[in-house]
Amino acid sequence: MLDDFFFRALLAGVGVALVAAPLGCFIVWRRLAYFGDTMAHSALLGIALAALLDLNLILGVFVVAAGVALTLVVLSRSEVVPVDSLLGILSHSTLALGLVLIAFMSWLRVDLTGLLFGDILAVSRQDLALIYGGGLAVIAALIAIWRPLLAGTVNVELAAAEDLAPERARLVFMLLMAAVIATAMKVVGILLITALLIIPAAAARRFATTPEAMALVAAGLGGLAALLGLFGSLRFDTPSGPSIVVAALAIFLISLGTTRLRRFGGAPEAR
Repeated sequence: MLDDFFFRALLAGVGVALVAAPLGCFIVWRRLAYFGDTMAHSALLGIALAALLDLNLILGVFVVAAGVALTLVVLSRSEVVPVDSLLGILSHSTLALGLVLIAFMSWLRVDLTGLLFGDILAVSRQDLALIYGGGLAVIAALIAIWRPLLAGTVNVELAAAEDLAPERARLVFMLLMAAVIATAMKVVGILLITALLIIPAAAARRFATTPEAMALVAAGLGGLAALLGLFGSLRFDTPSGPSIVVAALAIFLISLGTTRLRRFGGAPEAR
């Protein structure tokens, strides 16, 4: 019989994976892996500012991650700094600023290991309500912007010509990413959130031939990775967050073995 805390961890891991994986598909299609990493690293700065201002931690992470995303959009348009350099600067500077601020707050007791790598076994019923309630809202918003976001991924100029407002959809997508990062932080941690976004989506490319199918398969593979990772963590006494990512990696490696079979069968790979 599973303990109550482990059952909550299973529900939390699956809930986060089901929401993160479809968003990860757009990260893979748009080649925004480093962008997602930058937003995830900014979460620590959000935690530090929330503690300093006595705000809700999840709200603080969301506000800072959203602010970093909007800053990237504005600065990338100005072309003052190349986008890849800008991502590197913001990624490492926000992480470092968060660590320095936390160090200055001597009265604050923070479990940095839990923040960086997750503490899914400490998930409460309130956390589950937030994960599933927020997850449903994120999925609903993603469905609402799916068409313009997908069109903008394929061709921004054509999507704009068809009056689909791809830039607005892109901004909404960034805010959704910020929301997922804020809620997933407790499950897999700041340093591993991007892996949960990207790896299931990358694996799903081998099993899907349409964008919609890829999003569904990615969600399923993400949920499977959460289950396998947690049971593996229980069996081998390993850290739960990293174990979930390792399980996702194993699924991805298995998916690579299907490439030759797909080519032999002539089925096109989802893009």
